Amino acid sequence: MWEARIWWPQAGTPAGMLRTYRLPTETAPDVHTLSLADSDVELLPQFVAAAHKHDVKALVSVGGWTGGLYYSANVADAANRTAFVKTITGLATNFSLDGIDFDWEYPNNIGIGCNAVNPNDVDNFLTFLKELRADLVGSKLFLTAATSVFPWADASGNPATNLTGFSSVLDYIAIMNYDVWGPWSPTVGPNAPLNDSCASASQQAGSAVAGVQAWHAAGIPLNQIVLGVPGYGHSFRVAQKDALPHGVNGPLATFPAFNASIQPLGDSWDDPNPGPDPCGNPQGPEGDFDYWGLIDGGFLEENGKVAKGISNMYDACSQTPNVYNHTSEVYVSYDNSQSFAAKGHFIKSTGLRGFAMWETGSDYKDTLINSIRSAAGFS
Repeated sequence: MWEARIWWPQAGTPAGMLRTYRLPTETAPDVHTLSLADSDVELLPQFVAAAHKHDVKALVSVGGWTGGLYYSANVADAANRTAFVKTITGLATNFSLDGIDFDWEYPNNIGIGCNAVNPNDVDNFLTFLKELRADLVGSKLFLTAATSVFPWADASGNPATNLTGFSSVLDYIAIMNYDVWGPWSPTVGPNAPLNDSCASASQQAGSAVAGVQAWHAAGIPLNQIVLGVPGYGHSFRVAQKDALPHGVNGPLATFPAFNASIQPLGDSWDDPNPGPDPCGNPQGPEGDFDYWGLIDGGFLEENGKVAKGISNMYDACSQTPNVYNHTSEVYVSYDNSQSFAAKGHFIKSTGLRGFAMWETGSDYKDTLINSIRSAAGFS
């Protein structure tokens, strides 16, 4: 499994930092090891060589939604932190990596459902990163962290208000502004809202604007914040009366009710029978449609325009589009070139470091990538 997350920085950043690709690896019960079970280890050296050939930094992303179960234990005490530093630097040295992306989802939170948790996770994580930076190898690594929309939970369980220390040990954080609304939500909602301050209180679950404001207020400089953007959307089974309350020729509802007991199958990348998750819980299809999947699925034309017979709307508040097939009753909240351009303008006007896309393989003929790059002013 290859992760194709990519980011572009603002103008003036050295060319060697223009793009950063990451390969995922997972934390393991033994702090001295990391699991590459879901990655192609044999291709890792080729991945690094190809990145370096094109003047691109190669990073391994440690953790992820299913791979961060043991982060808390790995940084919980001095002995484990020292061992984990050696594990990380050993991985970087063995594969000639330029850096590490820490994708802990999430400190002081059970995440997928069975993550180890400690009230002092955030403080322990910072202590670990300081020790890593003090290491001869670690001092030279490019270190990043993928984060929740709002700051990590402190010992009280609330979003931390002082994370200034992370700005001196991380090169940047990437706010994962996606999965804000999904099949777990009370209603349909935008997967990756740019803004939600214009929505009602019950419809404010998080957004790029709110997330950036919160992380910056907690001590992370704007030029050390990267905005995470998605190349996919979530699908919902929505009855026609709820999606189109004024009839098939009327406007598409923004936050309609949906049938949570029936998850539509997504595009060809979706697995209808994925088996149990790492916590042992049964799983069904995720129902995700990548941008190219919306074209394959008949929601969009190749040029990005909505296909004939598909209801659609563009939400001016969240700056995201929605499509609905009233025959199959499948509703999808996604991102298109217009919403990516809006995010690009936000990156430029706010002075953010750049963007990180999950994932570039979701795009179709670079439609989304080209839109956000152009709007953000990247050459």
